[in-house]
Amino acid sequence: MVKKDIHDLLSEQKILHFIYIIRGVKIMLDEDLANLYQVETKQLKRQVKRNIERFPKDFMFVITQKEFENLRSQFGTSNRGGTRYLPMAFTEQGVAMLSSVLNSKTAIDVNIRVIRVFSKLKEYALTNKEILLQVSKLEKEVKMNSKDIENIFIVLKELIEKQAEPVKPKNKIGFKQYE
Repeated sequence: MVKKDIHDLLSEQKILHFIYIIRGVKIMLDEDLANLYQVETKQLKRQVKRNIERFPKDFMFVITQKEFENLRSQFGTSNRGGTRYLPMAFTEQGVAMLSSVLNSKTAIDVNIRVIRVFSKLKEYALTNKEILLQVSKLEKEVKMNSKDIENIFIVLKELIEKQAEPVKPKNKIGFKQYE
């Protein structure tokens, strides 16, 4: 197993911090990607617009004003740097396509890290799915056995109630002496 250095872990945490879910899809915003690639946001947007045929709707879309306001509430700030245009949202495939549009060493290195983080998220989701399936299976088994357990408790209650009743003295068997 390869041991990661602290720089790699920090980078993964930083990248993970920039992944949001919009329209049920994990995305990264143009401004965050531009910061990671160490380019200006307008340069990133310009390159995307020049190569728009590489970015179909499932690779990149412009978020709506309402989605942007919801994101701003998640950021915990009233305004995110005073953007004049609504941000572009890039899916995992869109981020991968950016490496062909932005031809810099930094862009390629960052893309590799981002794609690895997206892959880890998928792996994590699959692991959680397996756990949820096992829990569901256990839940079904418990429901099937719950009637048996309920019957056991009924019998136990009856036994406890019988023990709580006062015991009537029994007549002795055998020869009785009268005084």
